[in-house]
Amino acid sequence: MVAPLSGNSLGARRAEIKPGVHEIHLCKDEYGKTGLRLKAIDQGLFVQLVKANSPASLVGLRFGDQILQIDGRDCAGWNMDRAHRVLKRASAEKIVMVVRDRPFQRTVTMHKDSTGHVGFVIKKGKVISVVRGSSAARNGLLTKHAVCEVNGQNVIGLKDKEVTEILAMAGNVVTLTIIPTVIYEHMVRKLSPTLLHHTMDRSIPDI
Repeated sequence: MVAPLSGNSLGARRAEIKPGVHEIHLCKDEYGKTGLRLKAIDQGLFVQLVKANSPASLVGLRFGDQILQIDGRDCAGWNMDRAHRVLKRASAEKIVMVVRDRPFQRTVTMHKDSTGHVGFVIKKGKVISVVRGSSAARNGLLTKHAVCEVNGQNVIGLKDKEVTEILAMAGNVVTLTIIPTVIYEHMVRKLSPTLLHHTMDRSIPDI
């Protein structure tokens, strides 16, 4: 059975990558922090880390979002140092950002079979095998991709056992958000596994 259209699945709605761009208003916490780390890739600026319970998490920023503008200034061509310097100098009360949802990522929605599986093998957070004839295969899940989210919940940096437990609790219809491994590895370069595991925002998005 091919998975239903995304509109029929709560997890798919939580994982939705919306087209176009949108504006968000970000503030700083009492320590002057936004909870956001950025990464420059291919002349663009992307969200590398969103700290749990931070201002960045509260406005819904997610790993892989592209930051197009900060306070009216185009970010194209900025390096990480410049981006973080601009954020540090920005107002604590209101930082206006223009954002594109996760352009390197895509979602795949699948049905569990009678044994509770969708038909793929994960190792170190990456899809290494897809079972022939499974829901994963029929719905287009690919190897050489890292799993970013399960039903909209960030799983980056978690151990495979932890991701498997989240999948087991995810219901009969599961939506994975995936990103090509080559891009993922560039995105998380120089981030320690401990930082990813313990500080990344894993809240379930509101819809």
